[in-house]
Amino acid sequence: MLALLSNGITSEKLHNELCKHIKGTKAAIVITADNEYKSENYHIPRCTKELNALGLTAQLFDFDIQNAAELLKYDVVYIIGGNPYYLLNSIRKTNAEAILKQIAEEKVLIGWSAGALVLTPSIAIIDKYSPEMNIFGISDLSGLCLTDSYILPHYSKFLNRYENFEEKCKQYELDNRLQVIRLNDGEGVLIVDDKQIFIKD
Repeated sequence: MLALLSNGITSEKLHNELCKHIKGTKAAIVITADNEYKSENYHIPRCTKELNALGLTAQLFDFDIQNAAELLKYDVVYIIGGNPYYLLNSIRKTNAEAILKQIAEEKVLIGWSAGALVLTPSIAIIDKYSPEMNIFGISDLSGLCLTDSYILPHYSKFLNRYENFEEKCKQYELDNRLQVIRLNDGEGVLIVDDKQIFIKD
């Protein structure tokens, strides 16, 4: 199962839906997207509690220093937010794409914010808002394509933070002939057996 979330398992509806699909007891929290704070990321205690509430014990994992194959020993892999360009680059450098695909097919793969964006066909929409995050100058912004859904996390939160936020999203849709799912915090898209479930808060 694949879950694309805005800011984690932060609503009762998401928690209840994920409960239906969680099997096992072990989870990995992938911290790679936070290239500055890593294990000191302030979201980690909250994310740990979210996973504990699903009956899971959680350990931290970082593509930058660990072998991606280690993730196969976990029942749930939970990728937190941060810099999507950095995360995508690290996944490519460590050849982790196939491992994440296997987890999505056989276990449970959850990503939120940047952690969700990299699992989609492309992270290019972020160029419309925060191109300065592309610290490596990556030109290929293709994601892992584990779903054909395109998302924009933190939608209502960022509407007033970025100038012409919605207009830029609409233009991106027109330019690329696609539809973007706008996710507010507490919302997500679950892909279960090729069926898409949109959880609204």
